[in-house]
Amino acid sequence: MKSLFTFRWLLLIVLTTTLTSAQEIGLQLYSLRNEIPQDVPGTLKLIKSWGITEIEGGGTYGMTIEEFNALSKETGLKLIAIGADFAELEKDPASVVQRAKAFGVAYVVCYWIPHQGDDFTLADTERAISAFNRAGKILAENGISFCYHQHGYEFRPYEKGTLFDLMVQKLNPAYTNFEMDVFWIKHPGQDPVALLKKYKNRFPLMHLKDRQPGTEGNQNGRADVETNVVLGQGDVGIEAIMKVAKEYGVKHFFIEDESSRSVQQIPQSLQYLKSLK
Repeated sequence: MKSLFTFRWLLLIVLTTTLTSAQEIGLQLYSLRNEIPQDVPGTLKLIKSWGITEIEGGGTYGMTIEEFNALSKETGLKLIAIGADFAELEKDPASVVQRAKAFGVAYVVCYWIPHQGDDFTLADTERAISAFNRAGKILAENGISFCYHQHGYEFRPYEKGTLFDLMVQKLNPAYTNFEMDVFWIKHPGQDPVALLKKYKNRFPLMHLKDRQPGTEGNQNGRADVETNVVLGQGDVGIEAIMKVAKEYGVKHFFIEDESSRSVQQIPQSLQYLKSLK
């Protein structure tokens, strides 16, 4: 009887630990952009069934913000961050504050800096630095953290480093930090672990995305979404990243799988993350 009790107790610990590990990983809702519009409640329930409790998004899929918030809460999901368009941040940051407060999020993220074709320039970078410092200050004064999500084109050479280095140096960490998308660090030829260590505590958010081995990289911010593979099966180095990410300031992790296989791959990616020591 004692051995049976001990076995049950150990099993409970294992199950609890597994659940806790799963809940530390969130999901970027863009991963299910094709499924959510067809069935919002059903898709949110699917996400929760995977053991995920944190999400990143910003759309309401035809509902009001209040309706979406209520549905998320009922499902057991917490919205951590929403996206904001560069033009809105540059011209009307107060509206971004209003929307973020309505959603009840802690973070706002900008996913793209406008530029001409593939020509991301110093002028584009300086414009973004100015806009982000101003908008980030306004957001910070309202209790909201602002991050920029890099896409690879920021790693063009500049002086002894890159345009991204210039952004980090010129963006006030009290107002603007970054969401590291590990795919978009690897794709332009950078090392996610090295960047985490170089700029400790500047990446509070992280997108977890792996890349099919053999994929040709570029600094243009473009890639075939079908090169997104199950975490751990690609060449991004997810295991090494996860070993140091929290130590160097990452607070929230979100799987982002843009492939047509995301519904099948996300649970596999979660299983892989649980297996890491």
